[in-house]
Amino acid sequence: MSVAVQQPMSAFREDRDGAALEEIADEIEHINILKDQAKKELEKSMADASEFDAEKDKTKFRQYEDASDRVKNFYKEQHTKQTVAYNLKARNAFHSKTRAEMTIWEAMEKLNTLIDESDPDTELSQIQHLLQSAEAIRRDGKPRWMQLTGLIHDLGKLLFFFDAQGQWDVVGDTFLVGCEFDDGIIYGKKSFVDNPDINDPIYSTKHGIYVPGCGLDKVMVSWGHDEYLYHVVKDQSTLPKEALAMIRFHSFYPWHSAGAYRDFMGPGDEEQLAAVKAFNPYDLYSKSDEKPSVEKLRPYYEELINEFFPTKVIRW
Repeated sequence: MSVAVQQPMSAFREDRDGAALEEIADEIEHINILKDQAKKELEKSMADASEFDAEKDKTKFRQYEDASDRVKNFYKEQHTKQTVAYNLKARNAFHSKTRAEMTIWEAMEKLNTLIDESDPDTELSQIQHLLQSAEAIRRDGKPRWMQLTGLIHDLGKLLFFFDAQGQWDVVGDTFLVGCEFDDGIIYGKKSFVDNPDINDPIYSTKHGIYVPGCGLDKVMVSWGHDEYLYHVVKDQSTLPKEALAMIRFHSFYPWHSAGAYRDFMGPGDEEQLAAVKAFNPYDLYSKSDEKPSVEKLRPYYEELINEFFPTKVIRW
């Protein structure tokens, strides 16, 4: 008879530069804000015009081409290293051990100490950033579960201080591995030239290892803070499937913004897409320099946490 062995909990890595992680995450977020605004501008111009202006210069809607070298180098590394082999390894590592045991609020406080005062454009702490997102959702009268989703959606960044190999497997836009890299991915297919999967006889095909209509629950989205948190909370909370979609797919811009991977969508995925699109503005536009009061808001959000996390102490 085999006996399960409890794996020791991993210590937080204190050698990781949380400020550098948050700085690149902020730059990536800024690019996505510009892309989102440009998309809305284009859609409005097309809706307002009697016919499409074929002479319109569409290059201005790709502002990420003007991003800093740091962002371009980040995506070059991400697009080179996010392979099927790495993603299988990362998922296996996730299931192999418990890295820490903390409540949701304790995890927020831990993130706060590791990535704090790192944004040159604001003096807000990480908890205040999380509260900004949640409070924007709350002000709009959205459901309690969505308010909580706004509060926790970036907690997966804790991955940087556990198993991550760098920044490239924590933040940034996500995409599918195991099939042809789509041109809807930021910087397009050309940025994957050094990824070994691009020449694989199966992974390089349009559908790769997947079947059209298989559903997004059957595909591998590149590993990062979204996928990590999704796997942490899906079996330890009572959050609805819409909340899980918001957590898992909020960085999946090729899908929810560029229209990629529609072939793989199955029953229920249109509802997931609608949920992510509803959440996206609160992810992109909630940041400001107005400081929410942690002391005043904590009782309300701890009540929300207890409502949807019945086990209280979460395995990370």
